[in-house]
Amino acid sequence: MNAIITQGGRKMPAKRKKDPNVDFLYECILQIQSKEECEDFFTDLCTMKELSAIAQRIVVAKMLSEGKVYKDIVEQTGASTATISRVNRSLMFGENGYDTIFERLK
Repeated sequence: MNAIITQGGRKMPAKRKKDPNVDFLYECILQIQSKEECEDFFTDLCTMKELSAIAQRIVVAKMLSEGKVYKDIVEQTGASTATISRVNRSLMFGENGYDTIFERLK
């Protein structure tokens, strides 16, 4: 990940370049109309290990957003502290994607 340094010396992730393949993926995901279609699509798209890793990151993000500490997150999810740290960085300096989705789930 490329980082930029802001005033105050804080590292923040740099914006990613547009990738037409990633844009196509987003368009495909936006076509999903039910939980069943979502499950079918992601089962076809990802390996079980990839799906588990994505799911783990979302659960970690939810727990962090609820104020849970690393120790509890490691115990409950099995995520490494490196994964938790990466997710935390996204929560702090990302595009607020997790927050948007978590708010809609309420």
